[in-house]
Amino acid sequence: VQLQASGGGLVQPGGSLRLSCKASGFVFRLNDMSWYRQAPGKQRELVALISKGSFPEYVDSVKGRFTISRDNVKNTVYLQLNNLSPEDTAVYYCYVNYRGRNNWGQGTQVTVSS
Repeated sequence: VQLQASGGGLVQPGGSLRLSCKASGFVFRLNDMSWYRQAPGKQRELVALISKGSFPEYVDSVKGRFTISRDNVKNTVYLQLNNLSPEDTAVYYCYVNYRGRNNWGQGTQVTVSS
């Protein structure tokens, strides 16, 4: 299993970013996919999940601002981040639990600062 995340960067408060995670090594369309984030000094937290049936779920702090989606042809999961605030600064990781094992992407840094 390989998860290759990209799309992070430095953005001003109120700005937007789109994260991508290209997956390989498993049948992407048959698995739920998630995005987590870890801010400095904090535990890693679940941000959003999209089921294999494309039903999304979000942590309360990002509802209405972030959108998770997937493309089962491109084997890619996306996270659209809108109206970003400094509290969203973190390393963002894509994740899949495949055959009972946790699989993480390498992470992509999102920094929200003026």
